[in-house]
Amino acid sequence: MAEAPMLVLGVIVAPHGVHGGMRVKTFCADPLELGAYGALSTRNGNRQFELKWVKPDKAGARIKIIGITNRDAAEALRGTELCVPRDRLPSLDDAEEFYHADLVGLKALTPDGDYLGRVLAVHDFGAGDLLEIGDRFVPFTRAIVPEIDLANGRLTVLLPPETEARAETDASDDKEATTP
Repeated sequence: MAEAPMLVLGVIVAPHGVHGGMRVKTFCADPLELGAYGALSTRNGNRQFELKWVKPDKAGARIKIIGITNRDAAEALRGTELCVPRDRLPSLDDAEEFYHADLVGLKALTPDGDYLGRVLAVHDFGAGDLLEIGDRFVPFTRAIVPEIDLANGRLTVLLPPETEARAETDASDDKEATTP
């Protein structure tokens, strides 16, 4: 039986205090849910982390991992992704709800069926979610991504006009550059 894929719920960004507390950038709808799914682990599962507590923080959450008792030990975990197996998360009953991880790998198509590429990642750089599709970033909004069909592994993307114009300009620039 195949193991469930690991999903990243957060990443340790900095130590907090001198007793081993840590700040975590969370990817949960509610940052305090970080402790709701049992022990967390690294993506490869080599290390397990049991949380003593989870508290709100401007970065997302502050946590205390059992066994991490000082700032140096917390600092050593900076950059560590905190993961759980996908099957530990609750199932979503609403067809309009999904986990970002479910989008990765979907085919991105225009309304006319033109292939744009696959969704490589979902990012949030602070101004809202972006889908990374091939070499472009597309705002993840209902206006730009009006249809998500998980069952058939695809989503529809309406490229913003400036993106289409830029793509056409880039293509014509490439043609001019290669013409002798």
